[in-house]
Amino acid sequence: MEKFRDKFVEEANDLIDELEKVLLELESDSENINLIQQTFRVMHSLKGGSAMFGFNKMDKFTHHLENIYDLIRNNQLKLNDTILNVTLSSVDHLRNLVKEKDDNDNTHHTQHQLLLAKILEIVKSDNEISDNVDDGSISGTIKQNKDFSTYYIGFKPKSDIFRYGTNPLYLVDEICELGETKVYPRFDKLPDFKNLIADDCYVFWDIFLATDLGINAISEVFIFADDQCELVVRKISEINLLEEPSFLGIIEKTINSGKQIDIDQLLLLTNDLEKVFTKKGKDEKAQAASSVETSISSIRVSSEKLDNLINWVSELVTIQARLSLFAQETESAELTPIAEEVEKISRRLRDDVFSIRLIPIENMLTRFQRLVRELSQELNKDVAFKTEGTDTELDKNIIESLTDPIMHIIRNSLDHGIEDSATRMKTGKPKRATINVKAFYSGTNVIIQISDDGKGIDPEKIRNKAILKGLIAHDTELTKKDYFDLIFAPGFSTAEQVTKVSGRGVGMDVVKRKISEIRGEVDLESTPGIGTTVTIKLPLTLSIIDGLLVSIDDTKFVIPLSSVDKCYEFTHSVLANAVNQLIRTDSREIAFIDLRTLFNFPLEYPEREHIVVVQYGDIKIGLAVDNIIGQYQAVLKPLGKMYKNQQSVSGATILGDGTVALVLDTNKLIADFASNEKKIGG
Repeated sequence: MEKFRDKFVEEANDLIDELEKVLLELESDSENINLIQQTFRVMHSLKGGSAMFGFNKMDKFTHHLENIYDLIRNNQLKLNDTILNVTLSSVDHLRNLVKEKDDNDNTHHTQHQLLLAKILEIVKSDNEISDNVDDGSISGTIKQNKDFSTYYIGFKPKSDIFRYGTNPLYLVDEICELGETKVYPRFDKLPDFKNLIADDCYVFWDIFLATDLGINAISEVFIFADDQCELVVRKISEINLLEEPSFLGIIEKTINSGKQIDIDQLLLLTNDLEKVFTKKGKDEKAQAASSVETSISSIRVSSEKLDNLINWVSELVTIQARLSLFAQETESAELTPIAEEVEKISRRLRDDVFSIRLIPIENMLTRFQRLVRELSQELNKDVAFKTEGTDTELDKNIIESLTDPIMHIIRNSLDHGIEDSATRMKTGKPKRATINVKAFYSGTNVIIQISDDGKGIDPEKIRNKAILKGLIAHDTELTKKDYFDLIFAPGFSTAEQVTKVSGRGVGMDVVKRKISEIRGEVDLESTPGIGTTVTIKLPLTLSIIDGLLVSIDDTKFVIPLSSVDKCYEFTHSVLANAVNQLIRTDSREIAFIDLRTLFNFPLEYPEREHIVVVQYGDIKIGLAVDNIIGQYQAVLKPLGKMYKNQQSVSGATILGDGTVALVLDTNKLIADFASNEKKIGG
């Protein structure tokens, strides 16, 4: 039974996250009946699952909370800020309840009683409002609703369903709560009494449901029993056929004759009935309905299994590299095409497996929206939270590591960047400030921008603070970007006073370090009086990259292919005589870095060298290497704790011959070189 409780905990956390997201949407659209219905359904699913798996405290708590939204959806209570605040606090409490081992755990007893009292007070207060509600607003709602569709549900529990602690009658009862139903129990599999096993289930059901809640609401009823039954859910009509005696008569005749429900015949029947009972123009709608809508099935896979799959694919890529190398060395006419085919398949498999790990960034935005809501209230500021590109996807491990840095950036915007309403109005700004999170793809990277329309940051103020802290000298000349980069220095803060929200000088340096740990980059731009934008550039995945394999002496390096622009070949004498490390290519001069010198290799240059031109911000920089070997799929491996401070190398990869190649982080390599040499141009 323990493994089923664990499964419920996982499902419950998903439901609680969904509940929080819907509630935040409701705050800006409190009259949206679909959102209200969705809130009620999530609570109902949470209540049903918690009761089934012994979370009795959660069951009772959610039941009382659900009553509020039952009143709201039936127009007996109006949603307001008080209800939303109590519900959001209840969301946090539900997260605590799902962690409790049993109902005797009183860790959160005080909070539980306090919230329960507030919920019961809200439910009780509906008596004061009910006099203003039309008495006929609830009764007969189902039959009067023109948006009801009819669904067929074939529910066949497996014989051992009782042994999992599931009562199928409860599931049938929950279906009945979704709308108008006709339920037909079937006893075709019932054995003779002498062959009957007491704890086996022999009954199955044919259920016809008319509802406006949609197919997802039906699927949610069976969310914890999907592997304990055979389930068929089909929309059979866009109208409520349960109001039509002829339809019910045909169904009951089929049931009474002992015949099984034939879906294809049923769809033909409902198609004909719709033509009879609907007006002109319904024919196309009926045809669309008969194109069988089925429940969408998905498989929940643990993160551990997914990580194992990624590891095995990574090993496959490494072995494939060995195979390709062997085929190349043996020059076998038979082996070469096989190696090429394996490489093609492994590349496709790699892309498909990594796409499984990609999840939309909207999964982490709810907590940011909640942060803005609560912190703006605490700071007495009117702030709107907006998002763009929420369907942009990132590796799940990157998203997990990204949450805290973005939280800190938003806290800084709220505390230091955004002015209070009175100040904004004096400067001609809208009373309500805006924090916007925008995500989009840029090549093989994802860009996330967090911007606000606050007071911005004054570069001169940064300069004075940096001088005061001894970070720069009085006569240091810096660009605007250099000034803003100082914000990421350890212990640097422009806050004039320490608050409990931010301003202790511990933060933006940590933000940069955490983003660097996932091979990301962070930049800041700001204009006084206009606002501030923090831009985060991230790789799509952390495990495998397409790279360009190069060598210096006998040491091999991998340069990420996403950074590579072009490659050139020069004699060593041309590079050696280059003035200020500038070389002319394609009618333009490009600065280059001699990696042999940078990495302290012996100064024994080959006769011909190669320049790999990479993109660095808005300019292009060349990297001088001995040889370019070719494109390579690099399986990234960490360097270990001894090399954690090595910025220019982001990892290592094992080549087909068993040797190790270092993966270069070109942006950090160039940035470090620029800070040391103080002169790179282009």
